Amino acid sequence: MTRKAALIRRPGSRLADGLVTHLEKSSIDLDLALHQWEAYAACLRSAGWETFEVPPADDCPDAVFIEDAVVVSGDLAILTNPGATERKPEVAGVESVVRDLGYRVVRIKDPGTLDGGDVLKVGDTAYVGLGGRTNGAGIRQLAEHFATVGLRTQAVTVERALHLKSAVTALPDGTVIGWDPVVDWPGAFPVYEGMPEEPGAHVVHLDDNLLLMAASAPRTAELLRGRGHEVVTVDISEFEKLEGCVTCLSVRCRG
Repeated sequence: MTRKAALIRRPGSRLADGLVTHLEKSSIDLDLALHQWEAYAACLRSAGWETFEVPPADDCPDAVFIEDAVVVSGDLAILTNPGATERKPEVAGVESVVRDLGYRVVRIKDPGTLDGGDVLKVGDTAYVGLGGRTNGAGIRQLAEHFATVGLRTQAVTVERALHLKSAVTALPDGTVIGWDPVVDWPGAFPVYEGMPEEPGAHVVHLDDNLLLMAASAPRTAELLRGRGHEVVTVDISEFEKLEGCVTCLSVRCRG
């Protein structure tokens, strides 16, 4: 199994038809989106990640948001069952890639629904957003699977954002960071801190102290740099129009 592998999926021609739930629909520049996606993937590679491109799903406008299709922990890859009917076909192309990487594969089954963007792992706990896309049956199945790799599962209400990780992510020390107006339950986390910008709630751990953030959160990037973190930024403006963020454009597989 590759030590630092990142699953990615290039945006398809129907990207502009992607679903939005908390934003107004706006025009998408597909050429710019592809350029931004390529820059994002290059950033992963420059930090030592080997990228694996999942086969395209051009009939699924949101397929570029690969994080929602699979959740990985330890030697386990959990194929999701997305809460939006339009997104369910996105999962099929992922299975062969994770099997080739050596993962044992399980799946969330009806009546359970789960989007990977609702799963935030912090230490030995997986916080899972219970809201529009992920239901209780999906969380119960996920908890059973996670127990096999030593993770406990805690449900967290999500009503103000698309996914839990649209509202919060975590710093390397386990501090959960978010943008207060869209965080339903900050008390769910042992340590929580609000950030000054909405995109500042989203970080990807590229290395022990190296964070990837969106270019649209400059104040948060400077705040975190001031605390000793190394921060690199990428422009993902076209994906932000579709409620996307830096976490959902890849699945990072360590181990």
